[in-house]
Amino acid sequence: MKDSSAIAAAGGRVELELAPQKAIAAHLPAQALRGLQNNPNVEYVEVDAVRYPLAQSTPWGIPYVQADNAAFAVSNASNGAMVCIIDSGYQMAHEDLQNTNVTGTNDSGTGNWNEDSCGHGSHVAGTIAALNNSVGVVGVNKNGLLKLHIEKVFTGASCGWAYSSTLVTALNRCQAAAGTNKLVVSMSLGGGTSSATENNAFQTAYNAGVLSIAAAGNDGNTRTSYPAGYASVMSVAAVDSTGTVATFSQKNADVEIAAPGVGVVSTTPFKSSTLTVGGDSFIGTTIEGAARTQATGVLVNGGLCDTTGSGAWVGKVVLCQRGTIDFATKVSNVKAGNGVGAAIYNNVSGGFSGTLGTGVTSAIPAISMSQEDGLVAVNSAGSTAVLDNTAGTGNGYEAYDGTSMATPHVSGVAALVWSLNSGKTNAQIRDALVKSAIDKGTTGRDTSYGYGIVQAKAAHDLLQVAAPPPAAITLTVTKVKVSGSNYTDLRWANSTASGIDVYRNGAKIVPNTGNDGLYRDGPLARGTYTYKVCDVGSTTSCSPSVTVKF
Repeated sequence: MKDSSAIAAAGGRVELELAPQKAIAAHLPAQALRGLQNNPNVEYVEVDAVRYPLAQSTPWGIPYVQADNAAFAVSNASNGAMVCIIDSGYQMAHEDLQNTNVTGTNDSGTGNWNEDSCGHGSHVAGTIAALNNSVGVVGVNKNGLLKLHIEKVFTGASCGWAYSSTLVTALNRCQAAAGTNKLVVSMSLGGGTSSATENNAFQTAYNAGVLSIAAAGNDGNTRTSYPAGYASVMSVAAVDSTGTVATFSQKNADVEIAAPGVGVVSTTPFKSSTLTVGGDSFIGTTIEGAARTQATGVLVNGGLCDTTGSGAWVGKVVLCQRGTIDFATKVSNVKAGNGVGAAIYNNVSGGFSGTLGTGVTSAIPAISMSQEDGLVAVNSAGSTAVLDNTAGTGNGYEAYDGTSMATPHVSGVAALVWSLNSGKTNAQIRDALVKSAIDKGTTGRDTSYGYGIVQAKAAHDLLQVAAPPPAAITLTVTKVKVSGSNYTDLRWANSTASGIDVYRNGAKIVPNTGNDGLYRDGPLARGTYTYKVCDVGSTTSCSPSVTVKF
Protein backbone atom coordinates (compact mmCIF):
# COMPACT_ATOMS: atom_id res chain seq x y z
CA MET A 1 0.00 0.00 0.00
CA LYS A 2 1.52 3.32 -1.04
CA ASP A 3 -0.47 5.50 1.37
CA SER A 4 -3.12 5.28 4.05
CA SER A 5 -5.93 6.82 2.03
CA ALA A 6 -7.77 3.51 1.63
CA ILE A 7 -7.76 2.97 5.39
CA ALA A 8 -9.10 6.44 6.05
CA ALA A 9 -11.76 5.98 3.39
CA ALA A 10 -12.87 2.77 5.09
CA GLY A 11 -13.23 4.53 8.44
CA GLY A 12 -10.04 3.11 9.96
CA ARG A 13 -7.41 4.72 12.16
CA VAL A 14 -3.70 4.39 11.38
CA GLU A 15 -1.53 3.46 14.37
CA LEU A 16 1.88 2.78 12.80
CA GLU A 17 3.45 3.07 9.35
CA LEU A 18 6.18 0.48 8.68
CA ALA A 19 7.89 2.11 5.67
CA PRO A 20 10.58 -0.52 4.99
CA GLN A 21 7.92 -3.24 4.93
CA LYS A 22 5.41 -1.07 3.03
CA ALA A 23 2.89 -1.97 5.70
CA ILE A 24 0.49 -0.13 7.98
CA ALA A 25 -0.92 -1.09 11.40
CA ALA A 26 -4.42 0.25 11.87
CA HIS A 27 -7.69 -0.17 13.74
CA LEU A 28 -10.47 -1.11 11.31
CA PRO A 29 -14.21 -1.53 11.65
CA ALA A 30 -15.25 -5.10 10.89
CA GLN A 31 -17.23 -4.11 7.80
CA ALA A 32 -14.13 -2.53 6.22
CA LEU A 33 -12.10 -5.75 6.12
CA ARG A 34 -13.68 -7.27 3.02
CA GLY A 35 -13.38 -4.03 1.07
CA LEU A 36 -9.67 -3.71 1.85
CA GLN A 37 -9.05 -7.36 1.02
CA ASN A 38 -10.49 -6.67 -2.46
CA ASN A 39 -8.60 -3.39 -2.94
CA PRO A 40 -6.00 -3.79 -5.75
CA ASN A 41 -3.59 -1.54 -3.83
CA VAL A 42 -3.62 -3.90 -0.83
CA GLU A 43 -1.47 -7.03 -1.06
CA TYR A 44 -2.89 -8.69 2.07
CA VAL A 45 -4.67 -8.00 5.37
CA GLU A 46 -3.75 -9.86 8.57
CA VAL A 47 -4.27 -9.57 12.32
CA ASP A 48 -1.64 -7.54 14.16
CA ALA A 49 -0.61 -10.53 16.26
CA VAL A 50 -0.22 -10.23 20.01
CA ARG A 51 3.19 -11.00 21.48
CA TYR A 52 3.81 -11.87 25.13
CA PRO A 53 6.96 -11.37 27.20
CA LEU A 54 8.71 -14.70 27.66
CA ALA A 55 10.47 -13.70 30.84
CA GLN A 56 9.91 -13.49 34.55
CA SER A 57 7.42 -10.94 35.76
CA THR A 58 6.48 -9.55 39.14
CA PRO A 59 2.79 -9.86 40.08
CA TRP A 60 1.32 -6.54 41.16
CA GLY A 61 0.85 -7.70 44.74
CA ILE A 62 4.56 -8.20 45.44
CA PRO A 63 5.62 -4.53 45.24
CA TYR A 64 2.25 -3.53 46.68
CA VAL A 65 3.19 -5.19 49.98
CA GLN A 66 6.81 -3.90 49.71
CA ALA A 67 8.27 -7.40 49.33
CA ASP A 68 10.47 -6.24 46.44
CA ASN A 69 12.23 -3.65 48.61
CA ALA A 70 16.04 -3.61 48.48
CA ALA A 71 16.15 -4.05 52.25
CA PHE A 72 15.31 -7.72 51.71
CA ALA A 73 18.12 -8.42 49.21
CA VAL A 74 20.30 -9.78 52.00
CA SER A 75 21.80 -13.21 52.46
CA ASN A 76 19.69 -14.23 55.44
CA ALA A 77 16.32 -13.01 54.13
CA SER A 78 13.73 -15.79 54.61
CA ASN A 79 16.23 -18.09 56.33
CA GLY A 80 15.24 -19.48 59.72
CA ALA A 81 11.52 -19.20 59.06
CA MET A 82 9.02 -21.82 57.90
CA VAL A 83 5.59 -21.42 56.33
CA CYS A 84 3.31 -24.42 56.71
CA ILE A 85 0.74 -24.35 53.90
CA ILE A 86 -2.42 -26.30 54.73
CA ASP A 87 -4.12 -26.72 51.37
CA SER A 88 -4.38 -28.99 48.32
CA GLY A 89 -0.71 -29.89 47.94
CA TYR A 90 2.34 -28.53 46.15
CA GLN A 91 3.34 -29.21 42.55
CA MET A 92 7.03 -29.76 43.19
CA ALA A 93 7.73 -30.43 39.51
CA HIS A 94 6.73 -26.86 38.61
CA GLU A 95 9.56 -24.81 37.13
CA ASP A 96 8.94 -21.91 39.51
CA LEU A 97 8.52 -23.77 42.81
CA GLN A 98 11.50 -24.81 44.92
CA ASN A 99 12.23 -28.50 45.42
CA THR A 100 14.66 -28.01 48.29
CA ASN A 101 13.77 -26.91 51.82
CA VAL A 102 10.32 -28.45 51.27
CA THR A 103 8.73 -31.21 53.34
CA GLY A 104 5.18 -32.45 53.52
CA THR A 105 2.61 -34.93 54.74
CA ASN A 106 -0.03 -36.88 52.84
CA ASP A 107 -3.14 -36.66 54.99
CA SER A 108 -5.36 -39.70 54.78
CA GLY A 109 -6.96 -40.18 51.38
CA THR A 110 -5.61 -37.03 49.77
CA GLY A 111 -2.84 -38.39 47.56
CA ASN A 112 0.75 -37.18 47.38
CA TRP A 113 1.57 -33.91 49.10
CA ASN A 114 4.05 -32.97 46.33
CA GLU A 115 1.29 -33.11 43.68
CA ASP A 116 -1.69 -30.80 43.36
CA SER A 117 -4.86 -31.90 41.58
CA CYS A 118 -6.80 -28.62 41.79
CA GLY A 119 -4.03 -26.01 41.74
CA HIS A 120 -5.16 -24.02 44.79
CA GLY A 121 -2.27 -24.93 47.07
CA SER A 122 0.34 -24.40 44.37
CA HIS A 123 -1.10 -20.96 43.59
CA VAL A 124 -0.82 -20.06 47.28
CA ALA A 125 2.74 -21.42 47.40
CA GLY A 126 3.80 -19.33 44.41
CA THR A 127 2.70 -16.11 46.07
CA ILE A 128 4.64 -17.07 49.18
CA ALA A 129 7.82 -18.34 47.54
CA ALA A 130 7.96 -18.50 43.71
CA LEU A 131 11.62 -18.46 42.72
CA ASN A 132 13.64 -15.62 41.22
CA ASN A 133 14.82 -17.79 38.30
CA SER A 134 14.16 -15.85 35.06
CA VAL A 135 10.83 -17.59 34.32
CA GLY A 136 7.26 -17.16 35.45
CA VAL A 137 6.67 -14.98 38.49
CA VAL A 138 8.31 -14.18 41.82
CA GLY A 139 6.90 -14.62 45.29
CA VAL A 140 7.32 -12.67 48.51
CA ASN A 141 10.23 -14.96 49.49
CA LYS A 142 12.03 -15.59 46.21
CA ASN A 143 15.53 -16.82 47.06
CA GLY A 144 14.69 -20.44 47.92
CA LEU A 145 15.82 -20.16 51.55
CA LEU A 146 12.37 -20.12 53.12
CA LYS A 147 11.44 -23.52 54.48
CA LEU A 148 8.05 -24.83 53.41
CA HIS A 149 6.03 -27.62 54.95
CA ILE A 150 2.99 -28.81 53.03
CA GLU A 151 -0.07 -30.34 54.68
CA LYS A 152 -2.33 -31.68 51.93
CA VAL A 153 -5.91 -31.76 53.23
CA PHE A 154 -7.84 -31.24 49.96
CA THR A 155 -7.88 -33.36 46.84
CA GLY A 156 -9.73 -33.82 43.56
CA ALA A 157 -10.29 -31.42 40.67
CA SER A 158 -12.45 -29.11 42.83
CA CYS A 159 -10.34 -29.40 46.02
CA GLY A 160 -13.35 -30.79 47.90
CA TRP A 161 -13.47 -30.20 51.65
CA ALA A 162 -12.01 -31.41 54.93
CA TYR A 163 -13.10 -31.66 58.59
CA SER A 164 -11.92 -29.39 61.40
CA SER A 165 -10.33 -32.46 62.97
CA THR A 166 -8.21 -32.83 59.82
CA LEU A 167 -7.19 -29.18 60.14
CA VAL A 168 -6.16 -29.65 63.78
CA THR A 169 -4.14 -32.73 62.82
CA ALA A 170 -2.41 -30.70 60.10
CA LEU A 171 -1.67 -27.91 62.59
CA ASN A 172 -0.08 -30.43 64.96
CA ARG A 173 2.08 -31.75 62.12
CA CYS A 174 3.12 -28.22 61.16
CA GLN A 175 4.42 -27.65 64.67
CA ALA A 176 6.25 -30.97 64.71
CA ALA A 177 7.92 -30.16 61.37
CA ALA A 178 9.02 -26.65 62.32
CA GLY A 179 11.77 -27.57 64.76
CA THR A 180 13.61 -24.38 65.74
CA ASN A 181 12.28 -22.39 62.77
CA LYS A 182 9.89 -19.52 63.30
CA LEU A 183 6.56 -20.99 62.18
CA VAL A 184 3.86 -19.25 60.16
CA VAL A 185 0.79 -21.35 59.34
CA SER A 186 -0.98 -20.24 56.14
CA MET A 187 -4.59 -21.30 55.62
CA SER A 188 -6.49 -20.18 52.52
CA LEU A 189 -9.54 -22.06 53.74
CA GLY A 190 -12.42 -21.78 56.15
CA GLY A 191 -15.98 -22.58 57.07
CA GLY A 192 -18.92 -20.99 58.86
CA THR A 193 -19.02 -23.20 61.97
CA SER A 194 -16.70 -22.71 64.92
CA SER A 195 -15.14 -25.60 66.84
CA ALA A 196 -14.04 -25.53 70.47
CA THR A 197 -11.38 -28.16 69.77
CA GLU A 198 -10.06 -26.18 66.82
CA ASN A 199 -10.10 -22.90 68.75
CA ASN A 200 -8.19 -24.48 71.64
CA ALA A 201 -5.63 -25.97 69.26
CA PHE A 202 -4.88 -22.64 67.59
CA GLN A 203 -4.72 -20.82 70.93
CA THR A 204 -2.29 -23.43 72.26
CA ALA A 205 -0.18 -23.08 69.12
CA TYR A 206 -0.17 -19.29 69.49
CA ASN A 207 0.89 -19.59 73.12
CA ALA A 208 3.74 -21.82 71.92
CA GLY A 209 4.98 -19.15 69.49
CA VAL A 210 3.17 -20.01 66.22
CA LEU A 211 1.67 -17.26 64.02
CA SER A 212 -1.45 -18.54 62.22
CA ILE A 213 -2.99 -16.64 59.30
CA ALA A 214 -6.27 -17.46 57.52
CA ALA A 215 -8.61 -16.19 54.81
CA ALA A 216 -11.53 -14.05 55.99
CA GLY A 217 -13.89 -15.62 53.41
CA ASN A 218 -15.39 -14.81 50.00
CA ASP A 219 -19.14 -14.47 50.61
CA GLY A 220 -19.10 -10.67 50.57
CA ASN A 221 -21.14 -10.46 53.77
CA THR A 222 -20.51 -10.11 57.51
CA ARG A 223 -20.47 -13.80 58.41
CA THR A 224 -17.42 -15.01 60.33
CA SER A 225 -15.30 -17.75 58.79
CA TYR A 226 -13.20 -20.12 60.87
CA PRO A 227 -10.32 -20.50 61.68
CA ALA A 228 -9.97 -16.80 60.72
CA GLY A 229 -12.51 -15.89 63.42
CA TYR A 230 -10.43 -17.18 66.33
CA ALA A 231 -8.55 -14.58 68.40
CA SER A 232 -5.26 -16.46 67.93
CA VAL A 233 -5.51 -16.31 64.10
CA MET A 234 -5.01 -13.28 61.84
CA SER A 235 -8.02 -12.83 59.52
CA VAL A 236 -7.10 -11.52 56.04
CA ALA A 237 -9.32 -9.47 53.70
CA ALA A 238 -8.68 -8.96 49.97
CA VAL A 239 -8.08 -5.70 48.08
CA ASP A 240 -7.68 -4.91 44.39
CA SER A 241 -4.84 -3.03 42.69
CA THR A 242 -6.36 0.33 43.70
CA GLY A 243 -6.30 -0.68 47.36
CA THR A 244 -10.09 -1.00 47.49
CA VAL A 245 -11.61 -3.89 49.40
CA ALA A 246 -12.93 -6.58 47.04
CA THR A 247 -16.70 -6.94 46.80
CA PHE A 248 -16.43 -10.65 47.66
CA SER A 249 -14.28 -10.12 50.77
CA GLN A 250 -15.90 -10.76 54.16
CA LYS A 251 -16.47 -7.64 56.24
CA ASN A 252 -16.65 -8.26 59.97
CA ALA A 253 -15.00 -7.44 63.28
CA ASP A 254 -12.61 -10.38 62.93
CA VAL A 255 -10.83 -8.89 59.88
CA GLU A 256 -7.37 -7.88 61.10
CA ILE A 257 -5.35 -7.06 57.98
CA ALA A 258 -5.73 -6.85 54.19
CA ALA A 259 -3.62 -7.82 51.17
CA PRO A 260 -3.82 -8.15 47.36
CA GLY A 261 -6.48 -10.68 46.39
CA VAL A 262 -7.84 -9.67 42.97
CA GLY A 263 -6.23 -10.78 39.72
CA VAL A 264 -3.29 -12.38 41.52
CA VAL A 265 -1.05 -14.24 39.05
CA SER A 266 0.76 -17.23 40.50
CA THR A 267 1.82 -20.82 39.80
CA THR A 268 -0.54 -23.66 38.92
CA PRO A 269 0.18 -27.29 38.03
CA PHE A 270 -1.76 -27.05 34.78
CA LYS A 271 -0.77 -26.19 31.28
CA SER A 272 -1.66 -22.61 30.46
CA SER A 273 -5.20 -22.30 29.14
CA THR A 274 -5.22 -21.11 25.52
CA LEU A 275 -7.43 -20.19 22.59
CA THR A 276 -5.68 -20.85 19.28
CA VAL A 277 -7.27 -19.42 16.14
CA GLY A 278 -6.17 -17.74 12.92
CA GLY A 279 -2.52 -18.53 13.53
CA ASP A 280 -2.50 -16.89 16.97
CA SER A 281 -2.52 -18.41 20.44
CA PHE A 282 -4.03 -16.37 23.27
CA ILE A 283 -3.25 -17.20 26.90
CA GLY A 284 -6.28 -17.20 29.17
CA THR A 285 -7.36 -18.39 32.62
CA THR A 286 -9.63 -21.34 33.29
CA ILE A 287 -12.96 -20.28 34.73
CA GLU A 288 -13.36 -22.10 38.02
CA GLY A 289 -15.86 -24.94 37.75
CA ALA A 290 -15.46 -25.37 33.97
CA ALA A 291 -14.51 -28.72 32.49
CA ARG A 292 -10.80 -29.16 31.90
CA THR A 293 -10.56 -30.51 28.40
CA GLN A 294 -9.87 -29.51 24.80
CA ALA A 295 -12.55 -28.39 22.33
CA THR A 296 -12.20 -27.80 18.58
CA GLY A 297 -14.69 -26.01 16.35
CA VAL A 298 -15.21 -22.97 14.19
CA LEU A 299 -14.99 -19.76 16.24
CA VAL A 300 -18.22 -17.80 16.39
CA ASN A 301 -18.85 -14.39 17.94
CA GLY A 302 -21.58 -14.87 20.53
CA GLY A 303 -21.70 -11.25 21.72
CA LEU A 304 -22.81 -11.19 25.35
CA CYS A 305 -23.93 -14.85 25.11
CA ASP A 306 -27.24 -13.87 26.71
CA THR A 307 -29.12 -16.24 24.37
CA THR A 308 -28.52 -19.83 23.27
CA GLY A 309 -27.44 -18.91 19.77
CA SER A 310 -30.59 -19.91 17.83
CA GLY A 311 -28.84 -22.92 16.36
CA ALA A 312 -25.77 -20.98 15.17
CA TRP A 313 -23.49 -22.35 17.88
CA VAL A 314 -23.79 -26.08 17.24
CA GLY A 315 -20.30 -27.60 17.37
CA LYS A 316 -18.71 -24.14 17.65
CA VAL A 317 -16.26 -22.48 20.04
CA VAL A 318 -18.17 -19.39 21.18
CA LEU A 319 -16.45 -16.10 21.97
CA CYS A 320 -18.43 -14.15 24.59
CA GLN A 321 -17.99 -10.65 25.93
CA ARG A 322 -18.11 -10.12 29.69
CA GLY A 323 -21.07 -8.18 31.07
CA THR A 324 -24.85 -8.07 31.72
CA ILE A 325 -25.18 -11.67 33.00
CA ASP A 326 -22.97 -13.87 35.14
CA PHE A 327 -20.37 -16.30 33.84
CA ALA A 328 -22.39 -19.37 34.80
CA THR A 329 -25.32 -18.20 32.67
CA LYS A 330 -23.10 -17.41 29.68
CA VAL A 331 -21.44 -20.82 29.79
CA SER A 332 -24.81 -22.51 30.36
CA ASN A 333 -26.20 -20.72 27.30
CA VAL A 334 -23.27 -21.87 25.17
CA LYS A 335 -23.81 -25.45 26.33
CA ALA A 336 -27.57 -25.21 25.73
CA GLY A 337 -26.83 -23.96 22.22
CA ASN A 338 -24.65 -27.06 21.69
CA GLY A 339 -21.44 -25.04 21.62
CA VAL A 340 -18.33 -27.03 22.50
CA GLY A 341 -16.45 -24.36 24.46
CA ALA A 342 -16.67 -20.76 25.68
CA ALA A 343 -14.02 -18.05 25.76
CA ILE A 344 -15.15 -14.94 27.69
CA TYR A 345 -13.16 -11.77 27.10
CA ASN A 346 -13.13 -8.76 29.39
CA ASN A 347 -15.24 -5.65 28.85
CA VAL A 348 -12.48 -3.41 30.20
CA SER A 349 -8.75 -3.41 29.58
CA GLY A 350 -6.79 -6.35 30.95
CA GLY A 351 -7.61 -9.89 32.00
CA PHE A 352 -9.67 -11.31 34.84
CA SER A 353 -10.39 -14.54 36.67
CA GLY A 354 -13.88 -15.92 36.98
CA THR A 355 -15.93 -18.65 38.61
CA LEU A 356 -19.18 -20.41 37.79
CA GLY A 357 -20.05 -20.17 41.48
CA THR A 358 -19.82 -22.39 44.54
CA GLY A 359 -20.45 -26.00 43.63
CA VAL A 360 -21.32 -25.17 39.98
CA THR A 361 -19.64 -27.13 37.19
CA SER A 362 -19.98 -27.21 33.42
CA ALA A 363 -19.55 -30.00 30.90
CA ILE A 364 -17.67 -27.77 28.46
CA PRO A 365 -14.36 -25.93 28.85
CA ALA A 366 -14.48 -22.19 29.50
CA ILE A 367 -11.68 -19.65 29.87
CA SER A 368 -11.37 -15.92 30.50
CA MET A 369 -9.30 -13.63 28.27
CA SER A 370 -8.18 -10.01 28.25
CA GLN A 371 -10.21 -7.44 26.36
CA GLU A 372 -7.28 -6.83 24.03
CA ASP A 373 -6.99 -10.51 23.09
CA GLY A 374 -10.73 -10.89 22.67
CA LEU A 375 -10.95 -7.98 20.24
CA VAL A 376 -8.19 -9.54 18.14
CA ALA A 377 -9.67 -13.05 18.30
CA VAL A 378 -13.11 -11.87 17.16
CA ASN A 379 -11.57 -10.92 13.83
CA SER A 380 -10.86 -14.62 13.27
CA ALA A 381 -14.50 -15.64 13.60
CA GLY A 382 -15.20 -18.26 10.99
CA SER A 383 -11.79 -19.92 11.38
CA THR A 384 -11.19 -23.19 13.17
CA ALA A 385 -10.32 -22.66 16.84
CA VAL A 386 -8.89 -24.86 19.56
CA LEU A 387 -9.80 -24.04 23.15
CA ASP A 388 -7.49 -25.95 25.49
CA ASN A 389 -7.61 -25.87 29.29
CA THR A 390 -6.60 -29.50 29.74
CA ALA A 391 -5.70 -30.32 33.31
CA GLY A 392 -2.45 -31.99 32.37
CA THR A 393 0.69 -31.37 34.38
CA GLY A 394 2.57 -28.31 33.25
CA ASN A 395 4.18 -25.06 34.28
CA GLY A 396 1.03 -23.01 34.41
CA TYR A 397 0.38 -19.46 35.61
CA GLU A 398 -3.11 -18.13 36.22
CA ALA A 399 -4.80 -15.12 37.81
CA TYR A 400 -7.12 -15.98 40.71
CA ASP A 401 -9.34 -13.86 42.95
CA GLY A 402 -10.10 -14.45 46.61
CA THR A 403 -9.12 -13.93 50.21
CA SER A 404 -7.30 -17.21 49.55
CA MET A 405 -4.92 -15.17 47.37
CA ALA A 406 -4.60 -12.35 49.94
CA THR A 407 -3.68 -14.74 52.76
CA PRO A 408 -0.33 -15.95 51.29
CA HIS A 409 0.77 -12.34 50.81
CA VAL A 410 0.43 -11.83 54.57
CA SER A 411 1.93 -15.24 55.39
CA GLY A 412 4.89 -14.60 53.11
CA VAL A 413 5.47 -11.14 54.54
CA ALA A 414 5.27 -12.45 58.11
CA ALA A 415 7.90 -15.11 57.38
CA LEU A 416 10.17 -12.66 55.55
CA VAL A 417 10.04 -10.07 58.31
CA TRP A 418 10.39 -12.67 61.08
CA SER A 419 13.47 -14.18 59.42
CA LEU A 420 15.25 -10.83 59.76
CA ASN A 421 13.97 -10.22 63.28
CA SER A 422 14.40 -13.70 64.73
CA GLY A 423 14.64 -12.42 68.30
CA LYS A 424 11.03 -11.27 68.20
CA THR A 425 8.02 -13.29 69.31
CA ASN A 426 5.00 -14.19 67.20
CA ALA A 427 3.01 -11.55 69.10
CA GLN A 428 5.62 -8.89 68.28
CA ILE A 429 5.59 -9.80 64.58
CA ARG A 430 1.80 -9.67 64.55
CA ASP A 431 1.83 -6.32 66.32
CA ALA A 432 4.37 -4.90 63.84
CA LEU A 433 2.31 -6.07 60.85
CA VAL A 434 -0.84 -4.33 62.03
CA LYS A 435 0.85 -1.17 63.32
CA SER A 436 2.72 -0.63 60.04
CA ALA A 437 -0.18 -1.44 57.70
CA ILE A 438 -1.54 1.24 55.37
CA ASP A 439 -4.69 2.43 57.09
CA LYS A 440 -7.73 2.26 54.79
CA GLY A 441 -11.40 2.87 55.27
CA THR A 442 -12.39 4.22 58.68
CA THR A 443 -9.44 5.51 60.69
CA GLY A 444 -8.03 2.72 62.81
CA ARG A 445 -9.39 -0.80 62.65
CA ASP A 446 -12.52 -1.39 60.60
CA THR A 447 -14.51 -4.35 59.32
CA SER A 448 -13.35 -4.14 55.68
CA TYR A 449 -9.57 -3.70 55.97
CA GLY A 450 -8.83 -4.47 59.60
CA TYR A 451 -5.86 -2.27 60.47
CA GLY A 452 -4.98 -1.85 56.79
CA ILE A 453 -2.90 -3.30 53.95
CA VAL A 454 0.18 -5.28 55.01
CA GLN A 455 3.60 -3.65 54.35
CA ALA A 456 6.78 -5.70 54.65
CA LYS A 457 9.41 -2.94 54.74
CA ALA A 458 7.41 -0.78 57.15
CA ALA A 459 6.95 -3.72 59.55
CA HIS A 460 10.66 -4.56 59.33
CA ASP A 461 11.62 -0.94 60.02
CA LEU A 462 9.29 -0.79 63.00
CA LEU A 463 10.92 -3.87 64.51
CA GLN A 464 14.37 -2.39 63.98
CA VAL A 465 13.63 0.57 66.23
CA ALA A 466 15.13 -0.16 69.64
CA ALA A 467 12.61 -0.16 72.43
CA PRO A 468 13.17 2.84 74.71
CA PRO A 469 14.68 2.01 78.08
CA PRO A 470 12.15 1.91 80.89
CA ALA A 471 11.62 5.26 82.54
CA ALA A 472 13.40 5.72 85.85
CA ILE A 473 11.31 5.41 88.98
CA THR A 474 10.36 8.81 90.32
CA LEU A 475 9.58 9.65 93.96
CA THR A 476 8.04 12.61 95.73
CA VAL A 477 7.79 12.88 99.52
CA THR A 478 5.27 15.20 101.17
CA LYS A 479 5.13 16.08 104.90
CA VAL A 480 1.64 15.80 106.45
CA LYS A 481 0.10 16.27 109.91
CA VAL A 482 -2.41 13.72 111.15
CA SER A 483 -3.97 14.37 114.60
CA GLY A 484 -0.93 16.48 115.51
CA SER A 485 1.62 13.78 114.50
CA ASN A 486 4.22 13.91 111.71
CA TYR A 487 3.81 11.64 108.66
CA THR A 488 5.25 11.46 105.18
CA ASP A 489 3.33 10.53 102.01
CA LEU A 490 5.54 8.76 99.44
CA ARG A 491 4.29 8.82 95.82
CA TRP A 492 6.18 7.04 93.02
CA ALA A 493 5.73 6.29 89.33
CA ASN A 494 7.27 4.30 86.41
CA SER A 495 7.80 1.05 88.23
CA THR A 496 6.49 -2.03 86.43
CA ALA A 497 7.42 -4.48 89.18
CA SER A 498 4.85 -6.50 91.05
CA GLY A 499 5.82 -4.83 94.34
CA ILE A 500 7.95 -2.07 95.92
CA ASP A 501 10.51 -2.03 98.73
CA VAL A 502 10.53 1.20 100.81
CA TYR A 503 13.79 2.45 102.34
CA ARG A 504 14.20 5.07 105.10
CA ASN A 505 17.66 6.32 106.05
CA GLY A 506 19.26 3.38 104.22
CA ALA A 507 17.19 0.65 105.88
CA LYS A 508 14.40 -1.28 104.23
CA ILE A 509 11.39 -0.44 106.36
CA VAL A 510 8.68 -2.02 104.15
CA PRO A 511 9.42 -5.07 102.00
CA ASN A 512 7.18 -5.70 99.00
CA THR A 513 4.32 -3.27 99.47
CA GLY A 514 1.83 -3.14 96.65
CA ASN A 515 2.92 -1.17 93.58
CA ASP A 516 0.02 1.25 93.80
CA GLY A 517 2.15 4.41 93.80
CA LEU A 518 1.44 5.51 97.40
CA TYR A 519 2.75 4.73 100.92
CA ARG A 520 2.30 6.73 104.18
CA ASP A 521 5.09 6.50 106.76
CA GLY A 522 4.71 7.55 110.41
CA PRO A 523 4.17 8.76 113.00
CA LEU A 524 7.67 10.26 113.01
CA ALA A 525 9.70 12.11 115.62
CA ARG A 526 11.40 15.43 114.84
CA GLY A 527 14.44 14.82 112.64
CA THR A 528 15.73 14.28 109.09
CA TYR A 529 14.52 11.40 106.95
CA THR A 530 15.85 10.21 103.60
CA TYR A 531 13.66 7.93 101.48
CA LYS A 532 13.93 5.88 98.32
CA VAL A 533 11.79 3.14 96.76
CA CYS A 534 13.03 0.16 94.71
CA ASP A 535 11.48 -2.57 92.63
CA VAL A 536 10.88 -5.50 94.93
CA GLY A 537 14.09 -7.45 95.47
CA SER A 538 16.24 -4.94 93.53
CA THR A 539 19.01 -2.66 94.80
CA THR A 540 19.60 -0.97 91.42
CA SER A 541 16.14 -0.28 89.99
CA CYS A 542 15.39 2.47 92.49
CA SER A 543 14.24 6.05 92.66
CA PRO A 544 16.58 8.91 93.57
CA SER A 545 16.72 9.61 97.30
CA VAL A 546 14.48 12.35 98.69
CA THR A 547 15.17 14.04 102.08
CA VAL A 548 12.67 15.81 104.34
CA LYS A 549 13.10 17.43 107.77
CA PHE A 550 10.65 17.94 110.64
